Amino acid sequence: MSDAALAGHLAKVAGDILLSVRGSGAFSGKALGKAGDETANQFLVHAIKSQRPDDGLLSEESKDTAERLAHKRVWIIDPVDGTREYGEARSDWAVHVGLSIDGVAEIGAVALPGCDGGVVLRTDNPAPVPAYDGPPRLVVSRTRPAKEAVAVSEALKGELVPMGSAGAKAMAIVRGEAEIYLHSGGQYEWDSCAPAAVAKAYGLHCSRIDGSPLRYNQTDTYLPDLLICKPEWADKVLSLVSELSD
Repeated sequence: MSDAALAGHLAKVAGDILLSVRGSGAFSGKALGKAGDETANQFLVHAIKSQRPDDGLLSEESKDTAERLAHKRVWIIDPVDGTREYGEARSDWAVHVGLSIDGVAEIGAVALPGCDGGVVLRTDNPAPVPAYDGPPRLVVSRTRPAKEAVAVSEALKGELVPMGSAGAKAMAIVRGEAEIYLHSGGQYEWDSCAPAAVAKAYGLHCSRIDGSPLRYNQTDTYLPDLLICKPEWADKVLSLVSELSD
């Protein structure tokens, strides 16, 4: 099985497991989020170590070690991206299974188990991003919209679209539900590795908000900001962000 096929399969199965945990009725609220995180993480970690024993691994839900730094290939996973949304039985949460090769998010899958009967977007079967000719739509946090995103939206006379997890936001651009995902409020490698790999495969712009590349499998896993957008918006957004920082 190819790396992309493996990522897609594991993201789909982890999503099904999470729906089963939620559907069991045994947990609710924060306890549901904790149970989902632990159960999906256990599955993903064991599966990756079984299928790709020579690769490194970084998971939000497992203790990090320096061992992964010796590997060129490192799987970077987030078993439940958007734990709050998962616990609230919303649809805007995701499962991230990404593969960083030499520090670049190359391969991955993002599952959206709560959307349309379950959706998995993968790097190996991209489709054209739907066209849209209206004012740009910017996906932002439901609770803490990034000040840069708000300012850029105002400058572009755009529309803010509140949404949950980072994966759901990034895949909203892939699915043609928005044009720009600008985030500056703090994230880690597992929040963006798989989404960035998928977005890049679909022909979208992916970078830090200063235009520099997103780099993975670093000693410090803090990766606080990113821009994922349709290519035609990239230069304008990066220019506006630069003006805001001056």
